Amino acid sequence: MATMASAAAAASASARRWRWRWKWRTRDAVLALLIASVLAPPLLLYGGAPIPPFSGPILMESAASGLDLSNLISRKEVRERLNALKQDAFAAVKEPIQTVASDAAALKAGLIQHIVDQSSGIDRGTKDNGMVASVNKKGGVEFTKENGLIDDGKLRENKVRAMCNSSGLNITLNKDHTADRPPEKTTDTSEDSDIRAISNNTSHSTASPDSTIRVLRDQLKRARTYIGFLSSRGNHGFIKDLRRRMRDIQQALSGATNDKQLPKNVHGRIREMELTLTKVKQVHENCAAIISKLQATLHSTEEQMQAHKQEANYVTQIAAKALPKRLNCLAMRLTNEYYSSSSSNKHFPYEEKLEDPKLQHYALFSDNVLGAAVVVNSTIIHAKTPENHVFHIVTDKLNYAAMRMWFLENSQGKAAVEVQNIEDFRWLNSSCSPVLKQLESQFMINYYFKTQQDKRDNNPKFQNPKYLSILNHLRFYLPEIFPKLNKVLFLDDDIVVQQDLSALWSIDLKGKVNGAIQTCGETFHRFDRYLNFSNPLIAKNFERRACGWAYGMNMFDLSEWRKRNITDVYHYWQEQNEHRLLWKLGTLPAGLVTFWNQTFPLDHKWHLLGLGYKPNVNQKDIEGAAVIHYNGNRKPWLEIAMAKYRKYWSKYVNFDNVFIRECNIHP
Repeated sequence: MATMASAAAAASASARRWRWRWKWRTRDAVLALLIASVLAPPLLLYGGAPIPPFSGPILMESAASGLDLSNLISRKEVRERLNALKQDAFAAVKEPIQTVASDAAALKAGLIQHIVDQSSGIDRGTKDNGMVASVNKKGGVEFTKENGLIDDGKLRENKVRAMCNSSGLNITLNKDHTADRPPEKTTDTSEDSDIRAISNNTSHSTASPDSTIRVLRDQLKRARTYIGFLSSRGNHGFIKDLRRRMRDIQQALSGATNDKQLPKNVHGRIREMELTLTKVKQVHENCAAIISKLQATLHSTEEQMQAHKQEANYVTQIAAKALPKRLNCLAMRLTNEYYSSSSSNKHFPYEEKLEDPKLQHYALFSDNVLGAAVVVNSTIIHAKTPENHVFHIVTDKLNYAAMRMWFLENSQGKAAVEVQNIEDFRWLNSSCSPVLKQLESQFMINYYFKTQQDKRDNNPKFQNPKYLSILNHLRFYLPEIFPKLNKVLFLDDDIVVQQDLSALWSIDLKGKVNGAIQTCGETFHRFDRYLNFSNPLIAKNFERRACGWAYGMNMFDLSEWRKRNITDVYHYWQEQNEHRLLWKLGTLPAGLVTFWNQTFPLDHKWHLLGLGYKPNVNQKDIEGAAVIHYNGNRKPWLEIAMAKYRKYWSKYVNFDNVFIRECNIHP
């Protein structure tokens, strides 16, 4: 019995041992399969296996659930970042000997999400354990420490080795295998394209300090346009989301003038706005409605721009033609000094030169004391023989005392100066001058003094009060003013002389009356830009595309003037233009018709135009010109003058003069 009991016990123990051994073998097999299934997807990823793209529903569900979509990137981009390193920079992992395909599909979703999260952190340059991860220009991943760059190929190789060693698998790394492998062919999905477009739109150049600000403003413009489209289709959900993104962008832009002043999370806001705009773009596909809306917006914008142009033009004319306070101060102080002292009894030296036809005579008609002073001063400084120069200055009654006081107190050396009052020309009256007669007419009074509402559509340039002054038309009466002279050089008060002008008196004008530079180079200096060729009288007598010429520096042969009765020609055309049907007000159109076929073209080196309106006049041309002309609205004595041209004028102003200092006139 004992033997049988012993045998039974032994058999029972043997059975228990067999069952225990079988149980552990089964457990070992299950554990081995689990380990293989866990390690297979990472090995496939590091071995270059393609990652399928995101599915549309996942992205939409994430967006609908309120998750942050700003850090999502496409799987294709993840694959490019993981495989963007040079092929010889890291070792490739061979395919595992055994894999479990069924478990791999189940684990890819969670693993890829982990990689996306990690790649988002890399894209923003996050720090982890003392290392900074960033994406290089080719999309590769670089890990850097404070002391320099770590080789990313070796780092990845170490990670793979550690993973494989911990699982007990014997996997060899072969660099040549990856280097010899042909590149994969991948296909972009629509979602990949959208997200890649977002990445492109949110990548900014660091060359400009406000590149990010410009991207934000562009997004705001697009968002406002889409809101107008969506409101007509009842997409209130998209409008609400878009307005929220717009508020975020506007808050980021508030007060920022460069990218450094933007908040730290601005790139996240840009990505969120771009995703929203992409969704709106996919929803709104009505091109006809977009075109109609854009046309309406364009039309409205053009009307606003035209209104702003008219307003800016009017303000510019006011700023250009109004008398600056400092110049008014100068005229008032000089006038006060002239009448409070004995200067009114003084006479200019060298009066015997005033009617000598052998000398070089200049005619200057101006009510601007400082402008006339610069013209005379710059001419005398550059004159080789100043004693041969005679200046005839004619001004109005208001500025006569100030003009005389300035030139009496500021000696011009051996040059002769004369200052005359236009009121002393008794022969110049409305009975002999059509211009004076017209200026006294009711038509002109109504034109200049009617209410502002009535002349809102008119060009304020032609309503300038200077056209009421006969001083502006005095240039057409040179033979009457200087009866004993043969040649006179006419100068405007907004020019500067930079060379000796004596050679102009020796130029043969070929029997012409007026020597001037032509202005054919620019289309707005043709006859049809000044004259009304719809009028038969103008069309019959002049050529539409004839070359214009410039006032400012003109050599007039007074002998030929008298022979051809040019003053009578001027009177004829002024009478024909009584109601401004032939041309607008001004002296240049009148000069074009008066001196038609009577103008000799001078070399352009004598007279350079444009310093009062052109921002890009060549500096070499300025320095090489005998006379530079500040024609236009931006005169050098005004605050609206172009600073880079003002220096050529201001260096001839005597800023040490006591009257200049008292009126706070400075360069």
